[in-house]
Amino acid sequence: MSTLYMIRHAQASFLQENYDKLSALGAQQATILGKYWATRKLKLDRVATGPCERHKHTTRIVARTYQASNQNFPELQQLEEFDEYQAEAVLKRALPELLATDESIAKLQAAFKSSASNVEQRKHFQKLFESVINKWVRAEISPKDVESWQEFKIRVYRGLKKFLNQGQRGETVAIFTSGGPIAIAMQTALNLSDESALGVSWMSQNCSWSEFLYGADRFTLSTFNSHPHLEGPAMLTYR
Repeated sequence: MSTLYMIRHAQASFLQENYDKLSALGAQQATILGKYWATRKLKLDRVATGPCERHKHTTRIVARTYQASNQNFPELQQLEEFDEYQAEAVLKRALPELLATDESIAKLQAAFKSSASNVEQRKHFQKLFESVINKWVRAEISPKDVESWQEFKIRVYRGLKKFLNQGQRGETVAIFTSGGPIAIAMQTALNLSDESALGVSWMSQNCSWSEFLYGADRFTLSTFNSHPHLEGPAMLTYR
């Protein structure tokens, strides 16, 4: 059997002009992960990263911590298949019509816009986000020129097959990506429904990992959302 670690990127810049870059806390989370693994001499045979800067930056920080402790870290392979689903595009293109036709969405948007604090803003945004993305997963909305949930699933399946089939038996490999692709791997391992898989995508904490065991005819879950390296509430983030 071989082992696959799928790592959710460290904290990005939520509600900032450019989300796709690590925050200062995110850089710290990635450094801690790298030191945790390097100290325990976790040897990785191959490493892939999704195409987003938050994926690649998290991976580069972990690689540097390995190199600083004189341990080898594999050359990175970028795979477009491990990009996140297009949540921003879904919101941007579907929200105007939903605000005009769906009272519940309009109320959630109003609560988000009137938030008095950053904590409230995050809470109300998540509720709005979940409501809209759930409609997209159920194909109740299909924004023009935006990848569908089914297309997203097929893309991730293709990426998993491509990456895992490249190696040898008994390898330990890692993919640095986002919560969505990790949820699709969970769906594959546990035969989850689409809505359950979507719920899983919101549970992965930044810089946590999920571990899978795989072979020629087997793909099973070992652990989900592990984060023993992140100590204290301040280090635990979802966005």
